[in-house]
Amino acid sequence: MPALGLGTWQLKDDICIDIVSKALDVGYRHVDTAHMYGNEKEVGQGIRAASVPREDVFLTTKVWPTDIGDGDLQRSAETSLSSLGTDYVDLLLIHWPNKAIPLADSIGALNKVRERGLARNIGVSNFTSTMLEEAASLSPAPLACNQVEYHPYLSQKAVHDMAAKLGMAVIAYCPIYKAGALFDEKAVQEAAVAHGKTAAQIVLRWHMQQDGCGAIPRTSKPERLAENLAVFDFELSDSEMASLTALGANHDRLVNPSGFAPQWDAA
Repeated sequence: MPALGLGTWQLKDDICIDIVSKALDVGYRHVDTAHMYGNEKEVGQGIRAASVPREDVFLTTKVWPTDIGDGDLQRSAETSLSSLGTDYVDLLLIHWPNKAIPLADSIGALNKVRERGLARNIGVSNFTSTMLEEAASLSPAPLACNQVEYHPYLSQKAVHDMAAKLGMAVIAYCPIYKAGALFDEKAVQEAAVAHGKTAAQIVLRWHMQQDGCGAIPRTSKPERLAENLAVFDFELSDSEMASLTALGANHDRLVNPSGFAPQWDAA
């Protein structure tokens, strides 16, 4: 799984097609979508419009929590593949946990999709550390990752520690928060000046330097694609990393849907 990918949440219609295609042409090899995003068809069109063979693209999609029961999950996966115009995805995730559906049923269904070759890898998203451990114990096949909101303003130490114990990756969505206040932080600004990089590049580099961590920044601006990808030619110092990590004490969470978000790990 490429450490840095393209998130496509809220990308629609021709903009989605264009961004996906241009992202692949400038060097991205990981594209992330979900059934709930309503753009799987356009993501597939963008992949086909690029000059990159399908087998070189790591494609992720997700199953919405209402559809993670045995049978429903398989049907959702089939629908996603049809929309994407592909025979398989490289990674299929449970988008959110659902306490009304036994986790064993959901993990079992994920494994059935993998066994059929519809997904080469399987995993979860928005799982707490405890849920992650339970999911891994229920799965005959390894779970590749837990995709969660993660940025310098939100510590995910418990999730990282559990993922490392289980041999799983943590993939950060909303990895650069929402710019603004985070980009204005002294720790970010000083590192940007020191390395001649933008604030976004500093934050993405912070993700890249953490063991087992990936990120899927989203942009609707083609000019940002190459900028977000250009984070592998410099390295943050230990003190710069520590200063950014310390911002996690804010515990500022952007995505916390009422009604189905889990009881998150304690700050």
